[in-house]
This record gives sequence, C-alpha cells and structure tokens, in this order.
Amino acid sequence: MLRAQDPQFSRWLAQVTATGGCAHPIHLKGSTTTRDAGTGEILHRYDTAHEPGERLLVRCRNRRASVCVPCSRLHAGDTFHLVRAGLTGGKNVPADVRERPRLFVTLTAPSFGAVHRTTTDNERCRPRRNAGRCEHGRPLGCPGTHDATDPLAGQPLCPACYDYAAHILWHASAGRLWKAFTDNLYNHLAARTGRTRTGLRRTVRISYAKVAEYQKRAALHVHAVVRLDGAHGPSDPPPEWATAEVLAAAVRRAAAAVHLGTPYSRALGEHELRWGSQIDVRPLRAFGGHEGLADDAVAAYVAKYVTKGAADTAIGLDHPITSPDDIPTGRLSAHVRTLIRTCWRFGGLPELEPLKLRTWAHTLGYRGHILTKSRVYSTTYAVLRAERAEYRGAIAAADLADVLDMLTDAHWRYVGSGHTPGAALIAAGIAEDLERNRALAHEHRTSEVPC
Repeated sequence: MLRAQDPQFSRWLAQVTATGGCAHPIHLKGSTTTRDAGTGEILHRYDTAHEPGERLLVRCRNRRASVCVPCSRLHAGDTFHLVRAGLTGGKNVPADVRERPRLFVTLTAPSFGAVHRTTTDNERCRPRRNAGRCEHGRPLGCPGTHDATDPLAGQPLCPACYDYAAHILWHASAGRLWKAFTDNLYNHLAARTGRTRTGLRRTVRISYAKVAEYQKRAALHVHAVVRLDGAHGPSDPPPEWATAEVLAAAVRRAAAAVHLGTPYSRALGEHELRWGSQIDVRPLRAFGGHEGLADDAVAAYVAKYVTKGAADTAIGLDHPITSPDDIPTGRLSAHVRTLIRTCWRFGGLPELEPLKLRTWAHTLGYRGHILTKSRVYSTTYAVLRAERAEYRGAIAAADLADVLDMLTDAHWRYVGSGHTPGAALIAAGIAEDLERNRALAHEHRTSEVPC
C-alpha cells in the first residue's frame, strides 16, 4: 500500500487516531498563529504545509452509525450526558431535579390502516374468524406469525386500503402535534389544580427531552422525558401539589385532546391530526427506589437511538432525493417506497408547498430533528463539545499559561473528505482498537471493588 510506504505515514496514522478512526474525515488546509498581544511575538504557529498531503483531518461528527461509527459513538455519549443531566443533575443542573415529578412518555401515531404485527409466543398476527375480504379482494385478517426479521412485519394487509396521504401529512405535522400537546399539558394542569393558564405558568414549568423513532410500520412515535419544575426552571422546585401522579394524568388527557387540521387541498381534502390511542406513561425512579424506570437506563436508551438513521431500519434514506429515480428498488420495502413516492407527489401540490414534502421525502415527510429538548431541560450539545475542546486545548496550551493576552489568527479552507479504500481499512482498524480499549477500561472500572 502506497500510504504505508510514505515517510509521513506515522504522522498520518496519528491524525487518523486523533479523529477516533473517523470513517469520513473532513480535510482542511491552512494555518493558525498565536501571538502575544503586547509584543507581537509569535508564541505558537501551526501550518498544514508540513502535514501528509498538506492537510489536517478532523472528525465528520455525523450522528448516524450507518455513516460513521466512531463519530456516532461520540454523539451517543454526548446525548447520554445531556439527557442524564436533566434527570440526575450535573452540567450546571442542580442535583435536586431527581426529586421533581419526572415521567418517561411514549406517544404514537394513529392507525393509517391495518398492518402485519410482530408477534411472540406463536401469537397470530390478526386472527379473525370469517374475516372476509376488503373491497380490493385482500383478506382482512392474518392467521400467520411474524418475528422481528419477517419482511411482512409492518407491511399493510392491503396497500390499496392504506391511507398513505394521512401517514405523510401526519409526519409533516409532527412538530405541530408536539407543540399542541405541550400547550394542552399546561391547560390540563391548570384545570386540574383550579388555576388559570397564566397563573399556572407563574408556578410551574414543563421541561422535556424527546426522541423520535420509526416503528415497523414506518410511522413515528415519540419517547420523551418530561419533568415538572418551578416557574424559573431547574433551580426552582415546583409547588407541593405537583406530583408524578398529577403530571401523568394531565399527560394522558393532554395527548388525547390534541386535534389539528391539515391545509385544505382539492386533491386530498382535509385530514384530522391526532396522537394514537396507545399512550404509555411511566414514572422515573429516583434515589434507588424500586418503582419506575431507572434514570441511567432511560438516558442510555435515548443515546442509543439517536445514532440510528432511517437507513438502519430500512425505513427511509439518510440523504435527500432530487427525483423519484433516486429511490432505491432493492433495500426498501414496497410500503416505504410508496410512502416516499407519495411524499414526492404531494410535494408538487401548491397548497402543500409550506410542508416541503419533496425536501423531506427521504424521511417520509418528517421535518424535525431526531432529538429535541426544551430550553432549560439541561445542557446543550454545543456546551458539551466546547467543554471537550477546552479540556484538550488546556493541555496543548500549558506552555502559554504565563501569557495574559494572546491573539489568534486562523486561516482554514475545506479541501476534501473521506478516505481512499486502503486508508478506510486502516481507519476502521484503529476505530475498532479504540472501542475495544474503551470497553476494557469500562469493564475494569465496574469490576473494581473498594477495599
């Protein structure tokens, strides 16, 4: 391999290791000069002119494991700490948030048509005696069994009966549905406690972090950590009446009360938007209690899911499409391909242009981020990344500690990305070694017993 014979191979290897074995690193070219502001003396200078290929490799920072496993692990770690801080404190969040009313809520999409279900213990999919057939001649029931790997799981019993228009419009309006739910939550808490909405907002604040997940039927459902604080956020305890039981009852009523409409379309008419009837509300365990879900388990679940792209479950694509010809024919199911094509077709209707359906056809019309949170739930990705950069920079700047005032002049430009096939194999090996070392270190820490 030519790379291994290069005199600067060891330096290139060090760069790849510094990126954690990133699968698609960004190539930068340029320089950074640090000067003493008072004297103008050059304190430090870095220039890629002496690097392999005259370029510096930096992480791509893609969250999807299907694109870059090393960067997805880093993103998952940040997500874990972001969610956990809102549950147990830390990262400028007080530790007493563990004593607040906290729930793990799952909201689902409504039914858009009967689909084959994943079954267990030889349970039948849709057993119906004398089920008959739909108007298109297909059976209305299914006596079979389907495990998670069965390609039939999640597919419509009759594609012609399935309401693909409602499915796409629901996805495109998922953000509005969540906003309506949180607004309703304040209303129902106010009604339950005999307060006005304005009066309630002077005493409590709803904080949350939520993750969107595609089900087998290619419809989203939302998992959310919901916490009740005082009016000023995490530093302010809620009133005594605010309990997990009161919050849980309000969550169920608030979700059931959401009813929105879609923009009117001559081709599609109007559709009613609402949450599905399956609403799961569970309390979160605090201080080692035996009731509810464990904080760390919930944070780990959310962190694991955000690294999955649509392509990981063959539910959609991880990249936008520019025409229907971009839709792959082999990997996606007929159900998902129909959803993408429906999204593209409806995106051409002038009345639905604000929904940008063609732009988001690869995600089946869903326009939101996989993970979102309220402003004061906990820290942010930007803060976590800045802390990591500051920690690493403090080590590098140790020799400049005596300089009180410094000026930095940086000039950088993008010159490429990715690896050659041979370099990709080396980077993958480095990533695997680093992950193995982390796993062994974690195993060692957890197995240590205090004397």
